[in-house]
Amino acid sequence: MKVACLGPEGTFSEEAATQYFNPVELELIMYETIPDVIEAIGESHVDKAIVPLENTIEGTINMTIDSILSYDSLSIEGELKLPVSLHLLGNRNASTSDINEVWSISPILTQCRKYIRQHKIKSLQHDSSASAATLLKQSGRMDVAAIGSQSIANLLDLDILERNIQDNPDNETRFIVISKDRHRDIETHKAMFVITPDQEQAGVLSSILNVFSALEINLSWIESRPTARKLGTYRFFLEANSKSSEQTIEKATKILETLGHEVRIIGRWN
Repeated sequence: MKVACLGPEGTFSEEAATQYFNPVELELIMYETIPDVIEAIGESHVDKAIVPLENTIEGTINMTIDSILSYDSLSIEGELKLPVSLHLLGNRNASTSDINEVWSISPILTQCRKYIRQHKIKSLQHDSSASAATLLKQSGRMDVAAIGSQSIANLLDLDILERNIQDNPDNETRFIVISKDRHRDIETHKAMFVITPDQEQAGVLSSILNVFSALEINLSWIESRPTARKLGTYRFFLEANSKSSEQTIEKATKILETLGHEVRIIGRWN
């Protein structure tokens, strides 16, 4: 089974993939960016994809949810929560006192915001933590460090200059598995709705939430994102976190559509 994930070797996405899927059946196909990973499944180049959705510190990974909406056929079918420990990585014999710039992917830099600010060092975004570490190794620079995992340090023979520099010691990232399989179980624990209101008006979000409340559907995650149609217009991502039958989900959808809203379900999973 071909599975797309963010590469190169040593990313947390790779670690999540190897934990979620059966390694005997797994053929990992690595891509340079998260949008590239989602494009791979959207264009049917792979069977499934695994991408980060949210993090304890940073919150929602916006490039993930925005990219998913680019394809009507994609559906979330599972998830994995991965503990994330972030370390300052340097070339052999580098010293922490000489570091004046750090490299990594944007979400990881955000997760280490306090450390970067306290040490008054610059940050430079890369497509992944592994690509940042690889470029650091190739450069041989002693004044730059990468932020990444223990596994990428081992893979590239980099020194760990300082351990666990993330803002929260209990840092976790939630990964979602995406496919084109729209099979629905009779009863699942979670479902993800994308609702685009018919028009902007006072109380529109409240009226949407009332539908879920009336049907006793518990919502655990709400996110708003621009529709990209007009400034000031938004769509809502809502995650139902309770056992809901297919009939209940369909009923919620029909009521919301009757109210004039555009509704899309982008996943049901356990």
